Amino acid sequence: MESVQGKILMLSMWLKGMRFDFEEGSFSSLGGLLTLNPMAWEVTMSDRLKGMVLGSFIGDSLALGAHWIYDVDEIEHTLGRVDKLLKPLPGSYHPTKDAGDFTHYGDQALWLLESIAESGKFDLDHFAAKWRKRFADYAGYYDHATKDTLKNFADGAAAAEAGSHSGDLSAAARTAPLAYRYRGDLDALLAAGRAQTAMTHNNPVILECTELLGRIVHAVLNGAAPASAIAQQLEGPGLTDVLGGAIRNGLESLGTPSREAILGFGQNCGARAALPSVVHLVGKHQNDLREALVENVMAGGDSAARGMAVGMILGAHLGMQAIPEQWLAGLKQRSRIEALLQQIDTALP
Repeated sequence: MESVQGKILMLSMWLKGMRFDFEEGSFSSLGGLLTLNPMAWEVTMSDRLKGMVLGSFIGDSLALGAHWIYDVDEIEHTLGRVDKLLKPLPGSYHPTKDAGDFTHYGDQALWLLESIAESGKFDLDHFAAKWRKRFADYAGYYDHATKDTLKNFADGAAAAEAGSHSGDLSAAARTAPLAYRYRGDLDALLAAGRAQTAMTHNNPVILECTELLGRIVHAVLNGAAPASAIAQQLEGPGLTDVLGGAIRNGLESLGTPSREAILGFGQNCGARAALPSVVHLVGKHQNDLREALVENVMAGGDSAARGMAVGMILGAHLGMQAIPEQWLAGLKQRSRIEALLQQIDTALP
């Protein structure tokens, strides 16, 4: 399929929802064909921006009920197909949460959104103060990254040096609020993303993941199809072998059922497993946010971090109409989030 006719056929298959495999070495030529979002003329920038943020929060909330269940058969048999917002099961890691709430990942993303709205921009010290205050009496889960960061703060570390060495994707998955504020300034988005991530996850791989997700969602907001935006990162500056390999592995898995692919990559929190899973879900379901997020949950493990990243990218691509109204109606913080977005818009220069 190296002829122009072959490439056009592949593009036609993609737009019709048919599956094909990306072969190694074909990313550049295929990416060139998939430059424009086929739905760009139907979705306004305002709708995509809002869809990006709410899609990310929905990705976390949908995952809440099955979060950190690694046995996919248990999810299937106990919860069925998770296509609605659910309360966590008894004995879960989130016993204080209810249907429509967030995991501790989504809560931190909400605090970041609040900080941006209150400051009119990203301010690391403001976010750090809010983050520490919220965790002082938080009723949700404290993961290792949070505990280590809180200890570093208690030992006198400044916000820029307080981060744990965690390799989890979750901090990078908080990108949506920053992408909303810095929609027209990629450099500012990348700088703010690295700073907010380093505050809790000061790990080179996670910092690079944050920059990668920022570049991808910025490209999607500006009209690139998600698979193209991802593939084009292989040609970008400074991409390490770790993330380059993760992108290639994710793209090469598009012909594999999602649960099988994610089980193969690993269901854990680490970016080395989670990033190719995000690439797979976005590429395989790039015109169906609902299916992408449901399949993400059904694959088990750390579905919340994956869901935030997938929901962000596909929300930016498809806009609000791609998010089921049932999910939006059940999202407890929806009105709060929409008010914060309006506050950010009002303060934009």
